Amino acid sequence: MKKSDVVKRYERDGDGRVLIDVAADKMEDLYSNFDRHAPYIRRDLEPELVEYLVECARELSPEPFAIQFSLSFAPDEKGTDRIRSSVNNFFLYLVTCELRNIRQMMSRSMVFLLIGLTILFCALSLNQWLGEVRTVVQNVFAEGLIVAAWVSLWEALATFLIEWFPHRKNVALYRQLAAAEPLFRAR
Repeated sequence: MKKSDVVKRYERDGDGRVLIDVAADKMEDLYSNFDRHAPYIRRDLEPELVEYLVECARELSPEPFAIQFSLSFAPDEKGTDRIRSSVNNFFLYLVTCELRNIRQMMSRSMVFLLIGLTILFCALSLNQWLGEVRTVVQNVFAEGLIVAAWVSLWEALATFLIEWFPHRKNVALYRQLAAAEPLFRAR
């Protein structure tokens, strides 16, 4: 299915933005049980709502979009401010979590790189020290060190080149969701 076919399934607002429509009976249905009646703004939206918003945003990316909340009764100004803040805070929290994950991965990658280089240096030094004539045990140990070094270096490169990319995409997506303008209408 082409991207344009997917986008056609969504309504657009007057500004041409695609509308991600969220239908709920009441405002409290947007929050997890933990936060439904909390008088303060937390970052715990209903998990199914979060999954829906993330999947819609992935499906629509890079199209500009807005989130339209269709509720049985239009919320008052305090309610709209709470929803707006909750959505913004929740996705900014997810951005923070993803950035922390990226830092941890890069840190782990650096540790593997240093370990791999250290083992490789030791293996090369050992190979020079042992010379050409070696016993089978010495040869297995020397070659094993080289293999261990390359495994560690590969892990560092794989993390650096491959694993961080989905997290960077998530950061961009969560920022887009945090910045999306929430619209409200009564059903």
